[in-house]
Amino acid sequence: MQLEPGRVLDTTTLDVPVEAVPAGQVLDGAPATGAVELGAVGGVELGVWEMTAGGMRDVETDEVFVVVAGRAEVVVEGEDGDGRPLRLLPGTVGRLRAGTRTRWTVTEPLRKVYLLGR
Repeated sequence: MQLEPGRVLDTTTLDVPVEAVPAGQVLDGAPATGAVELGAVGGVELGVWEMTAGGMRDVETDEVFVVVAGRAEVVVEGEDGDGRPLRLLPGTVGRLRAGTRTRWTVTEPLRKVYLLGR
């Protein structure tokens, strides 16, 4: 799907197919994730990402995001974090650095609009 110039898209109702998180990343429950790329602007990828309830570990890409639905906490590990959870709610803006290790705990299905450096 592409978001064409001069158009709008309701990210809260967009169909985002999800797949189970690989077993080695699961921390709690049976989380699933999925993404829909919407195109690129100035060499930056734009898309929508979703995660169902549960917990998982991840290694991040260079990303800025805005949460549009759901609730979660993310713990950033290593030198980028201090061990305190980042609380994600609708309207929250976040930034993650490529290679950063994180732990995600989603309590309400989380949906975010992301911008990824290419």
